[in-house]
Amino acid sequence: MNEEFTSVADCVARLDAADYLIDPEAATVPYLATRMEKPVLVEGPAGVGKTELARALSRALGRELVRLQCYEGLDEAKALYEWEYAKQLLYTQILRDKIGDAVGDAPTLGEAIDRIAQQDDVFFSDRFLLPRPLLRAILSEQPVVLLIDEIDKGDAEFEAFLLEMLGDYQVTVPELGTLTARTRPVTVLTSNAQRELSDALRRRCLHLHLDFPGPERERDIIRRRVPEASADLARQVAHAMAKLRTLGLRKLPSIAESIDWARALVLLNADTLEPAVVSETLSLVLKYEGDVRKGRESLHSLLN
Repeated sequence: MNEEFTSVADCVARLDAADYLIDPEAATVPYLATRMEKPVLVEGPAGVGKTELARALSRALGRELVRLQCYEGLDEAKALYEWEYAKQLLYTQILRDKIGDAVGDAPTLGEAIDRIAQQDDVFFSDRFLLPRPLLRAILSEQPVVLLIDEIDKGDAEFEAFLLEMLGDYQVTVPELGTLTARTRPVTVLTSNAQRELSDALRRRCLHLHLDFPGPERERDIIRRRVPEASADLARQVAHAMAKLRTLGLRKLPSIAESIDWARALVLLNADTLEPAVVSETLSLVLKYEGDVRKGRESLHSLLN
């Protein structure tokens, strides 16, 4: 399958088939992004399914997922391309006799250098270009889903570099000129709001905010991902997670941790949430000792 979504309902259904539950209001944004060929900026707390949305779009559309993980210090060379200098050197050694023929009768060193310079196109061609994720997405013959993950971890300078690509889907390689996308990728940028993103970036994107699901939706997610868990256990885990997220924890537990908790409880043959098993397994959900302590102090409210 490599077909665009035909409607919001089609988007919901195909994401559901790709194991991603989404409501029609939220699905409107990726649907419009694919039809309008605009990137979508997905914001929200860590662990609410922002990255997973891009993966699900890849599965639903039948497209390869190309992922760029952002981090402090990421620059154009690491995200776009680099030259394979070792390969260039190898070719130079193989062709050294030809190079000698080209400059052998040059009357001066300067003329010899000029003659070699005329061959730049040979050694600075796409034969020696090593595409990184952004260039891979642009040069792909088949449309892909491009995930630019945690853009807020990158520097403002890198964000500014992205503007040309996100606006016109083209990039400039000094040695080759401007490269325009062969096919436009479905582009998903995610942010955990570690820093404020520029207005210029926001203008180029459709915006989607994802939050933690309500207990009913989280129960459905758990049931989908851990089918061996009973409906009652999935419901109890979802409600306990919703209460845990109200305790002022250092790190709020994610949906992935809900799934891990349910899977662990099944392995422990727990049909319901009992105080002892909850206390013993809270460290699967809460990653700091202070958070675990708060959870254990609130056991009564978690189970009621």
